[in-house]
Amino acid sequence: MRALLTSSGIRNGSIHAALVELLGKPVAEATALFVPTALYPFPGGAGMAYRAIRGESPSPLCELGWRSMGVLELTALPSIDESAWVPAVRDADALLVGGGDPLFLAQWMRRSGLADLLPTLRPEAVYVGVSAASIAAAATFVETYVDPPRGTDGPLRSESVVFGTPEGEVDRLLVTGRGAGLVDFAVIPHLEHPHHPDASLANAEKWAARIPAPTYAIDDESAVTVVDGVARVVSEGQWKLFQPLAGPG
Repeated sequence: MRALLTSSGIRNGSIHAALVELLGKPVAEATALFVPTALYPFPGGAGMAYRAIRGESPSPLCELGWRSMGVLELTALPSIDESAWVPAVRDADALLVGGGDPLFLAQWMRRSGLADLLPTLRPEAVYVGVSAASIAAAATFVETYVDPPRGTDGPLRSESVVFGTPEGEVDRLLVTGRGAGLVDFAVIPHLEHPHHPDASLANAEKWAARIPAPTYAIDDESAVTVVDGVARVVSEGQWKLFQPLAGPG
């Protein structure tokens, strides 16, 4: 399976061209399934999911002109026979996984069986991740929280952190989570975004130091593509690759 991991969807011509290249055909000839699950831990999550499906999200994804579009809700899958949903995933050209909460999403990717299914999909199928979905594609990720979502199987580790913003210092819980393991690197999205002060370059370097894998910090105009296990950055903005810290020699 191929991957296109974005910070904020198909935001520019370079990322759109990368998507078409990964699909091997125009978007108008490709079928897609949209996963809204990561939005539900937030107040108003149901409305955000509806707007994303309608193509009214600030992260362009569903509105790209797909030949057909379906919705795959991960929280429902454990109660449904696999024969009712697995063929639809196998047949889709693209799995569009929306942003939201990565800890919640990663848990439901595992609990639903999707995480185990992904490596068995057609080599030309494309996982398109936005924000939390790009984070959750890694084997190990980090994210900051005021309160982690309830109902998850918990983080691997959590610690209190203090980081600076233009308004002053902010206390957060830094969570290390277990992702789907679709890729062998991690992603920190929204680099230097004014609405995501915890994703400053200085903080990204600190967060990346806690991840035992290469980590790409990408802004909303950047993405990482993966073909045959090889990662490549596509960007009209800012990004930085952090290598994992060497262990004791």
